[in-house]
Amino acid sequence: MLSKLKQWWQAISEYFKVHWRPIAVGAGGLFGLIVIVFGGEAALSTTTFCTSCHSMSYPYEELQESAHYGSFGLEPQCKDCHIPQGLGNFHKAVYTHVVDGVRELYLEFTNDYSTLEKFNERRLEMAHHARMNLRGWDSVTCRDCHKNPQPVAKSGKRAHKKLNEGWTCIDCHQNLVHAPVEHTDLDASERRGEMIIREKIDWTDRNPLASVETRSVRN
Repeated sequence: MLSKLKQWWQAISEYFKVHWRPIAVGAGGLFGLIVIVFGGEAALSTTTFCTSCHSMSYPYEELQESAHYGSFGLEPQCKDCHIPQGLGNFHKAVYTHVVDGVRELYLEFTNDYSTLEKFNERRLEMAHHARMNLRGWDSVTCRDCHKNPQPVAKSGKRAHKKLNEGWTCIDCHQNLVHAPVEHTDLDASERRGEMIIREKIDWTDRNPLASVETRSVRN
């Protein structure tokens, strides 16, 4: 057994003596790629980078004035809601930056966001897109902070039963941070491939979201 291990070690040593250059180049390249990907992801996730586009200054100001900002001494940044965190969600973060980043960069150059009024013309569409992202992630960025929500009111307890039926936090909890826009039916929007607006919600009903009036808006 020991003789076989010695032979294997000698064979491996001989291989490295002959091929050390391409191995070193490959290892160095892999290390460099890891540094670029992880370093780039960290840089692109900063609020400074997000607000480098003028249009994002409006929602950032709204964040600072929201109930989420400053509560319990916390100051959440853009990434805390809009980018899934943690190594297990790293692929989602990269995908979001690549796909949504290119999309938003294109829209930044093809739309006029010079005033808040101009920004508001597309606010509903942007809010809906962010909501659909959160739904696709099962509201993972909400759950990072709200680990184990326990509603006290009976209506809250009934609503939270929806979490066992494929619903997620953002299906109900909309307009919490930024300037309010119309609620969108994310479940119907996902099924129909278009933005569905909730026209009316009767919050006094025992199950207010079970049957609501809606209308579709084609993007």
